Amino acid sequence: MGKTFAKEVERRLNVPVTAQLVYGAKLQQALQGNSVGSIANEYVLLVDRSKNVQALFIYFRAKPDGIWQMLGATPVSTGLPGSYDHFITPLGVFEHTPRNMDFRSEGTLNEFKIRGYGGRDMRIYDFGWAQGERGWGKGGKSQMRFQMHATDPDKLEPVLGVRHSKGCVRIPAALNVFFDNHGILDADYEARVASGQSLWILKPRRTPTPWAGHYLVIIESAQSVRPGWSPLPDGKAHSQFPAHGNTAD
Repeated sequence: MGKTFAKEVERRLNVPVTAQLVYGAKLQQALQGNSVGSIANEYVLLVDRSKNVQALFIYFRAKPDGIWQMLGATPVSTGLPGSYDHFITPLGVFEHTPRNMDFRSEGTLNEFKIRGYGGRDMRIYDFGWAQGERGWGKGGKSQMRFQMHATDPDKLEPVLGVRHSKGCVRIPAALNVFFDNHGILDADYEARVASGQSLWILKPRRTPTPWAGHYLVIIESAQSVRPGWSPLPDGKAHSQFPAHGNTAD
């Protein structure tokens, strides 16, 4: 699957082996803290929401006592505090289940001419309601709908790698398609299909992996400086960032 990821996903981060191991240990710590530390033989997604990292990693291990191996990584964008209705992306282990059914983007423009969920047919991964830390006013926590999804391919995808969402995790379109086609987080969805249910969200021509997973894990590494393997978007991308670009989902 690592070779498939490298072939199908263009926006990749070249994470050194030492950092891969460090993040693998952070992943295991987070899983143990949520009573799922023994999982194996399934893919797990890890996001570091640190403002100096903003990256997603795909991990796998074959045995519960094995070392987590990284298959690939990409830049993402998480919640940017400071404006009304902007949450700091919540920490924790989030289960992907049809109890919070995914849906697909219509690719329509909002009032600011931005496709907040990306192009048409992009899949929105819905993790249900979560307690999010408000990034405005006096702070505190309240309910937010937590999702992972693509973003405007022309205006916002080029600036992935810095915080600018309202609390969700924005990912590259190619990564969205990769997850969708190979069912990286679709263990529960595929189980329902195997039991005879029909789920419209799953494409008939998908090639699901036998190691589909359940979990998206969000951590905060609190990196004080940005590592070289997670560069900032270039100046051209920043210069073309649209007004109200932070108001999309």
